[in-house]
Amino acid sequence: MKIAVLMGGTSDERDVSLSSGAQVAWALRRAGHEVVAVDTVHGALAPADEQRLLTEGVQASPPSAGSLGVLHEGDTVALARDPSLGEVDVFFLALHGGSGEDGTIQALLDVAGVAYTASDRLGCSLAMDKEVSKRLLRDAGVPTPDWRVGPLDADEVERCLGLPVIVKAAGGGSSLRLALAHDRGELEQVISDSASWNDMVLFERYVKGRELTVGVLGDMALPVGEIVPEHELFDYACKYQPGLAREIFPADLPEDVAQRVQRLALTVHRALRLRDYSRVDFILDADGTPWCLEANALPGLTANSLLPKAALAIGIEFPELCDRIARLASARGKARVP
Repeated sequence: MKIAVLMGGTSDERDVSLSSGAQVAWALRRAGHEVVAVDTVHGALAPADEQRLLTEGVQASPPSAGSLGVLHEGDTVALARDPSLGEVDVFFLALHGGSGEDGTIQALLDVAGVAYTASDRLGCSLAMDKEVSKRLLRDAGVPTPDWRVGPLDADEVERCLGLPVIVKAAGGGSSLRLALAHDRGELEQVISDSASWNDMVLFERYVKGRELTVGVLGDMALPVGEIVPEHELFDYACKYQPGLAREIFPADLPEDVAQRVQRLALTVHRALRLRDYSRVDFILDADGTPWCLEANALPGLTANSLLPKAALAIGIEFPELCDRIARLASARGKARVP
């Protein structure tokens, strides 16, 4: 197949997306496909640019708002003007955050009538909005920590959810704009800081326990993984910088617990109308209850990301994983750009 890998974009997860996209392009070529790597801002990447992305990896900090601001004007323009996309069979989405994961680009591809990987505009938008997704999870019988959405003052947050409390952007990813407020002073500071997030703020009851993650591929739950971060939270640095987290696949869990978490992950995947693949994150508390934190419609896809590690635990190598995802999209019909 001829596959266009879409990456980059203008969200604060741009670096993560570029790293995912470069590795996906490499893997798909290893699987025998013809691949065009496309930054949705700048267009098709030269081989030297792809190689640079493969060697650089993800930087320790996300790109600044200023550096992203200069890119916004050209975002998604490359998709309309690049002649190399005229005979593509499948668009492989390696986008994270912003318009790449909130359903915007998915809607454009739907209008164009082309085949693309992962969830459609509805699934992406449901998973991206953490407040909406938590309501759907609660209705589906999936345990999820109690929450409130802002604007709220510290008195109300403490009264409803107690301390410590998680504060995060309702539409964020990669653990950006995420904080754990331990006491009243930290909570007031985070509430003040969140005014600059340009997003709805979600306050969530803090659940202490083991951090688990389950990848879904097709309609199959992959082995449960456990994340043991060096920091108190599995933050941006722990996710993307070597040595700051241990990721154990499969997790050391009783079989009945692992199966329950896998069943819940499939319930989440279906309740949020996700397709092809996703990753669902949980906290397992001291009483053995798995609490769902969120679902990721477009989780990271570097060879060292959580979903590929889960697939590898059952013998699915990274090129095969990317090939399977591409073929799931291809089965929905060949892509054609008008």
